[in-house]
Amino acid sequence: MNLGTWAARRYLWPAARTAEREPADLAESSLFVANRASRDASVTLGVVLPGDTVLYLLLPLHAAVFGVTLPEAGLLLAANRLVRIAGYGWVARGYHRFGPRAACLAATLGATAATLGYALTTGLIPLLLARLLWGLSFAALNIATQALATAEAVGAGRRSGRSRAIISTGPMLGLLFAAVFAEMIGPRAVFLVLGVIALLALPVALRLPSGPGQRLRAPGRRLTWPSPLDLWAFVQGLTLDGVFVVGLSVLAAAVMPEGATLAAGVSLALRYVAEIVLGPPGGIVAERWGAKRALVAISLASAVGYAAIGGEAIWTGVIAVVLLRGLASPLPALVAAVANPGAARVPAIAAMATWRDLGAGIGPLIAGLVLPLAPLALYAGAALLLALVTLAFARLQPTRWQWSG
Repeated sequence: MNLGTWAARRYLWPAARTAEREPADLAESSLFVANRASRDASVTLGVVLPGDTVLYLLLPLHAAVFGVTLPEAGLLLAANRLVRIAGYGWVARGYHRFGPRAACLAATLGATAATLGYALTTGLIPLLLARLLWGLSFAALNIATQALATAEAVGAGRRSGRSRAIISTGPMLGLLFAAVFAEMIGPRAVFLVLGVIALLALPVALRLPSGPGQRLRAPGRRLTWPSPLDLWAFVQGLTLDGVFVVGLSVLAAAVMPEGATLAAGVSLALRYVAEIVLGPPGGIVAERWGAKRALVAISLASAVGYAAIGGEAIWTGVIAVVLLRGLASPLPALVAAVANPGAARVPAIAAMATWRDLGAGIGPLIAGLVLPLAPLALYAGAALLLALVTLAFARLQPTRWQWSG
């Protein structure tokens, strides 16, 4: 072996092989970071979320224990959604400036304080303050989970599905716990336990990336004119997040007065079981079949389930809606990401979340007014609205349902 050959083997060939492997290694590294960040953000939200979901179960059934009337309970259940509309811009700027770790740490502390507030305070004003604090805390956690799940285009569907499955585990366990023990230890004690558990999310949030987050919206931006996707999200929030969840406890109390808490709690928990079991397959279906096509099909099927409730097949419709909602859970963020590539992706997700919050905030107010008078008609009307908006959305080309900003 001459000197030239030895030098080539010693210095040039390893460098060439390293250069060939470097793009693949970088890609694998970026995917590992994206997967880990998405998982940690999802665990953080999943641990604190039971404090909110259990309130939808217990507050309508035990309004007097919390020192409020049923209409005031509807206002409290709507308040956290509505404050996010005003606060999303502020939260988004904070996420961009301080990054996922700081945003999620602050949100975890806020969510814990709100949950303990449900346990330790009484009356409309203190509970309203706790709901407003929860709304802003959830806004930060929601942005982080969706932004981190779609940060890398490769595997975004699977990450979104896994994210929803992880997030849903906490509310599922919390609802089952509340359904069983609320009548034994009282609803306030349930929230005291959930508030202590929420502190366990702090060490997980510390693992999140510490650098600045992606800019989410222009400074001063609040509520934009809705795109077709935003309008669909508004109707989804109104029907599936607002009217359905709040009305479920009222329907359960009417159909099963003795076991209303258990029946409603198990039904709401089934929704999260569906997200755990069906969320990952939903993400895979979206990648293979198309996120929009899957979302349209599931939304129309949900409208049929709603119609079944309005037609007095209450539990059949309830089970159908909660299962379909679980299957659809990872799809909206994927549709927004496909329609808004590049830098427009996260602003589109934030805008869609804002409009869904608006619908979910109005839903409890409508439910509180209509449920005592015509509960089945309310569900039939919601089914018709959801079907019409979904069909209109399905007819549009992708260039027509992009974010309007």
